[in-house]
Amino acid sequence: MLRFFHQLASPKYFYNLSGRLIPWIAVACVGFLLVGLYDGLVDAPTDYQQGDSYRIIFIHVPAAWMSLFIYMVMAGAGAIGLIWHMKLAEVMVVSCAPIGAAFTFLALVTGSIWGKPMWGTWWVWDARLTSELILLFLYLGIMALNNAVEDKRTAARATSILAIVGVVNIPIIHYSVEWWNTLHQGPTVTKFDAPSIDTQMLIPLLVMAVAFKLYFVLSLLMRARVEVLQRERNTQWVRELAEQQT
Repeated sequence: MLRFFHQLASPKYFYNLSGRLIPWIAVACVGFLLVGLYDGLVDAPTDYQQGDSYRIIFIHVPAAWMSLFIYMVMAGAGAIGLIWHMKLAEVMVVSCAPIGAAFTFLALVTGSIWGKPMWGTWWVWDARLTSELILLFLYLGIMALNNAVEDKRTAARATSILAIVGVVNIPIIHYSVEWWNTLHQGPTVTKFDAPSIDTQMLIPLLVMAVAFKLYFVLSLLMRARVEVLQRERNTQWVRELAEQQT
């Protein structure tokens, strides 16, 4: 196992392995996405209070979950890069940020669309919404910082530190509905002893969560492969790869 992780940290090994995995992950992602969308938008019953407008949760909730999950992955990769100076970990930090920003933006937009008919407004400075907006700014800040520093290794260290510092916002987002009196709905799915959601709604929601995670892995591998090629462009294996493509 230790040997595998040592090999995986090699940019060349990662590039070759990810190239073989991407097609399989793409097929699985599309499959879960189609099943989740059909079950959520067609088969799931209508909510007795919200009507069909609740169906946006099949996009909003997985996107919100992913916004937190990706940030933790990014911060974890940043810590690994700072401690062990692994190039691949630095690549993961840079590659995670745009994907995380996209999921966070999607969560905010879909939440606003749901909030208009439910709350009567597109936006309120609710604790959950405000902390999620701060998360988006953290993602954008990491992207901007990476682009502002010319030296990639220096940029990697700076973005890793910012990502780690920003972790303090994650528990605030997660527990905001419990710590403060907010408009945002409280936890339902995470109440595993008695989830406050019908099984016919819960299953497609979880299927969509799997689809979103597969999409994240797919996007991360594709972005990381491009980043690896840019950073390793002067190495022998990249030159050989370029010659094979010509």
